[in-house]
Amino acid sequence: MKDSGIEWLGQIPKHWQSEKAKTLFKEFDSRSVSGDEELMTVSHITGVTRRSEKNVTMFEAESMEGYKLCQSGDLVINTLWAWMGALGVAWETGIVSPAYNVYRQRGNTYLPKYLDLLSRVPPLLTELRRFSKGVWTSRLRLYPEELFQIHLPVPPIAEQEQILKGVEKTLQNGDALIKKVQEGIDRLKEYRTALISAAVTGKIDVRDQVAA
Repeated sequence: MKDSGIEWLGQIPKHWQSEKAKTLFKEFDSRSVSGDEELMTVSHITGVTRRSEKNVTMFEAESMEGYKLCQSGDLVINTLWAWMGALGVAWETGIVSPAYNVYRQRGNTYLPKYLDLLSRVPPLLTELRRFSKGVWTSRLRLYPEELFQIHLPVPPIAEQEQILKGVEKTLQNGDALIKKVQEGIDRLKEYRTALISAAVTGKIDVRDQVAA
């Protein structure tokens, strides 16, 4: 390990690099002519997803001409809610609000899935908040010039692949454990229901327990 020299990163493997975002990304601002492309939204919970797949009650414009285009692999940031973690990688071509910012890699530094995971790391979100501008927390905005000042870790592509496999395996193990715990909770609920039923219908005598 070595000291990255970057407070939020701390120590990183010796052979990893850390670079400013401005050397890794460029802002991409191309607009839709028709507005007929798939409309995407960005949240701190689900990242970049189709608006049509979400239960959104906010007003939707009659025409989406002039909305920003994005394509698979682009980093999309909800400028107003970046401080909450509203960013992620787009997985398909579509359009996003003109209020969002779309960034495209200058090279092939990151695997899209790794970049999407990186964008969810809590210390990085703290750094995004630190670089956001605004008087009130609820009105903070992360503009391109601020984003480009943030340092990011750059592991070799082969290691990004290994990290993704490791994370996937860990999540699978976690999901399996959650399933077992849920099954146990369900059995306890069934037992509780059966116990109440037996008590109120006189099949078991609980008077001694009440007296105790």
